[in-house]
Amino acid sequence: MLRGDKAIISCAVTGSIHTPSMSPHLPVTPDEIVAQAVGAARAGAAILHLHARDPVDGRPTQSVEVFRQILPRIGEQCDAVLNLTTGGGMGMSMQERLAPAHWARPELVSLNMGSMNFGVFQAARGVKEWRHDWEEPYLLGSAGGIYANTFTQIEHIIREVGDAYGTRFEFECYDVGHLYTLAHFVREGHLKPPYFIQMIFGILGGIGADLDNVTHMVRIADRLFGDDYRLSVFAAGRHQMRFTTLSAMLGGNVRVGLEDNLYLGKGVRARSNAEQVTRIREILAGLSIDIASPDEARAMLKLKGRPVTGR
Repeated sequence: MLRGDKAIISCAVTGSIHTPSMSPHLPVTPDEIVAQAVGAARAGAAILHLHARDPVDGRPTQSVEVFRQILPRIGEQCDAVLNLTTGGGMGMSMQERLAPAHWARPELVSLNMGSMNFGVFQAARGVKEWRHDWEEPYLLGSAGGIYANTFTQIEHIIREVGDAYGTRFEFECYDVGHLYTLAHFVREGHLKPPYFIQMIFGILGGIGADLDNVTHMVRIADRLFGDDYRLSVFAAGRHQMRFTTLSAMLGGNVRVGLEDNLYLGKGVRARSNAEQVTRIREILAGLSIDIASPDEARAMLKLKGRPVTGR
């Protein structure tokens, strides 16, 4: 693993899992997403991981027209790295998933490294009243669906986004097998280091939120990639801060945000993404770990820089 003197804070601002009925603080409209993204950057996030939502009912969308209302306005107000999703939301086609990346040609995009059961149906149990009629079926539908990221699809994203635009990847690994899939594409010559590996814990269908699993996956990654990768970690829900703290202690980077967890602490809803960024920044300070600026993150990940992006 590549270890630096500083840790990169990523913030996943809204995502596609949580629904508007789960928290009044989840950003939905372009104005809300822009405000919370800029707030997170000002609090210390060097990377902003971005999804979009239909401004009327909050459902996940990959509409370029909605992204047009978000990305330029964030870029005008901060210099954070804009990391676009290529996962989109459950049930989206590959064409839908890649539309924003084709338009924006960003510095960084997420890339899920395997098909999986992606069970978020349990989240529906805690909601007493739904604001929109799509929310409950969307969550419950995850019990019968598979989130597809086949070898063919992964290679397509690498070629159509990475090779085409010089965009680099945040490789999202939800289980040990995803690390071996990444190693396959490295061996085939499709990718160049450093590999920015985001290890994810606590999604039903992926590796569980046991702290021992972090060190297990890091050992496998060290064996597969040596000093050619940078580690980042996040965990779903209440596990968020413990897992990000462990990542930092191991010499890695961290990700927080309302995509991953709607709470700041036990029973206390986060009122903004910036609150979570501030919390992890305080933890890092207590560990005597400085945070990376956006330009330092660009250097650490060998990103092309914003001036050569499409937007």
